[in-house]
Amino acid sequence: MSALEDRVSQRSVPVPPESEGGVLGSAYRVLSIGIISVVFLIAFEATAVGTAMPVAARELDGIGLYAFGFSAYFTTSLLGMVLSGQWADREGPLRPLTVGIAAFAAGLVCAGTAGVMWMFVLGRAVQGFGGGLVIVALYVVVSRAYPERLRPAIMAAFAASWVVPSVVGPLAAGAVTEHLGWRWVFLGIPVLVVVPLVVALPAIRRTASGPVDPGAPPAALDGRRIRLALGISAGAGLLQYAAQDLRWLSLLPAAAGAGLLVPAVRGLLPRGTYVARRGLPSVVLLRGVAAGSFIAAESFVPLMLVTQRGLSPTLAGLSLAAGGVTWAVGSWLQAKPRMAPHRERLMVLGMVMVAVAIAAAPAVLIESVPVWTVAVAWAVGCLGMGLVIAATSVLLLELSAPEEAGANSAALQISDALANVVLLAAGGAAFAALGGGAVGAVHAVAGGEGAASASHPGAFVVVFLPMACVALVGAWVATRLHGERPEPAAAPEPA
Repeated sequence: MSALEDRVSQRSVPVPPESEGGVLGSAYRVLSIGIISVVFLIAFEATAVGTAMPVAARELDGIGLYAFGFSAYFTTSLLGMVLSGQWADREGPLRPLTVGIAAFAAGLVCAGTAGVMWMFVLGRAVQGFGGGLVIVALYVVVSRAYPERLRPAIMAAFAASWVVPSVVGPLAAGAVTEHLGWRWVFLGIPVLVVVPLVVALPAIRRTASGPVDPGAPPAALDGRRIRLALGISAGAGLLQYAAQDLRWLSLLPAAAGAGLLVPAVRGLLPRGTYVARRGLPSVVLLRGVAAGSFIAAESFVPLMLVTQRGLSPTLAGLSLAAGGVTWAVGSWLQAKPRMAPHRERLMVLGMVMVAVAIAAAPAVLIESVPVWTVAVAWAVGCLGMGLVIAATSVLLLELSAPEEAGANSAALQISDALANVVLLAAGGAAFAALGGGAVGAVHAVAGGEGAASASHPGAFVVVFLPMACVALVGAWVATRLHGERPEPAAAPEPA
C-alpha cells in the first residue's frame, strides 16, 4: 500500500478493494459519471465560446474589449484556484465544488443576458472564478475518492471528455449562433450542469467530504495566500492590458503587473519551481510550460489560416479538430498500468512532439505547403500534450500528502493558467509589434477579399518559434520529475 493509500485508509470511508473494478466499476460508477459529465460540459462551453465571442463583441459594440472576454476568465480563475485549494483542504471538496458550479452558471447567465460589453466581461470573470473553484475541487475529489491505481484512468477520462466538445463544440455553437443567437450558447449550459451535479454530489459527500482528519481542529484560512491570489489575478490582468496597448504609457501597468505577480507567484507555487527543483516543483513548472506554450501557439493557428491562406473560420477551426482525438489517445496511453514505469520518459517524448508541432505549424505561410500540414502537425502536438498533461496530474497526486492535495492542485492549476496569460500576452505583444492584424481586422477578413494582406507573415513566425523553444525547455524539465513521495503522517492514537 502506498503512502497516499495508507493516509486515505485512515478516513471513515475505506478504499474499495481491487475486485470492485475500475473507474466505472460498481464502487465508482456514479461518482465517475458525475464528475466526468461536469468536465464534459465545461469543455463544451470552453470550445464553443470562441465561436460566439466575435458575434457577441460586435453586437455589444465591444471589439475594443474583445480580448478581455477571454483574459477575464483566466485572471479570476487564479483567485478561485487558491481559495478552492484552501477550502478543500480545510473542509473537503464538496462545498467549493458546489459554489464553483453555481458561480460558473451565474457567470454564463450574466454574459448571456449582457446588454453592454463590460457586463459581458464581468460575466466571464464570475464564470472564471467558478471554474477555478471547480477544477481544483475535482482534483481533490480524485485524490480522496480514488486509489492510486485508478488515478491515471480517471485523469485520462477527464482528457477524453474534451474529445467530442473539441469537434462538435464549434460547429454546434456556430449553428446556435446563426439560428438562435449567440446568447443561447451561454444560456443553454447552466441548465445542463444541473444533471451531473445532482448525480455527483451524493457520491462526493459519501467518499470525499470533510477534512482529511475529522478529529483535528479545522485549519484557519491562510489570509496571506488569499492576498497573494488577489495579487496574482490583478497582476495578470494588468499584464494583459499592457500587452493589448503597445504605447510607452503601457509600461506603467506592465511594471505594476510584474510587481504584483513576482511575489505572488513565489508565495503560491512550491519552493524551487522556477529553478526546476526535482520532484513536485518540476511537475508544477512543467504543467505551466506545456500548457502555456501550446495554448499560446494554438490561439494563433486559426487566425493564421484565415488571414494567410484564405480559409473560412469554420475550416480553420476544423483543422484542429483531430487534435482532440489524439490528445485523448495520449492520455489513454499514459494511463495504462504497464506504462507507469515509463511515464516520465513518455513525458519527455511528449514535450518534444509539442515543440516539433509548434515549429512546423508556420510552414503553411509558404504557399506551396498544403494547409492540411497544420492538421497533421497539430494532431502530433496534441498527442504529446495528452502524454504530458494527464501525467502531471497523476504525479502531483502521487507526490502530495492528502492534507496538501488541495494546495498543491491549486499550484498546478495556477501554473497552467498563469502561463497561459503570460505567454499569450507575450505572443500577442510580439504579434502586434511586427504588424499583426488588429482585433477588428480579424472580423473584417472573415468574410472579405484581400484577407491575406490583413496580417504580416513574419508576425506569426515570432509567435510560433519562441513557443517551440519554450516547449523544448519543457522537455528538459520533464527529466527532473522524479522525487520522493510524501511520508505518511502518524496515525492517530486509538481512543
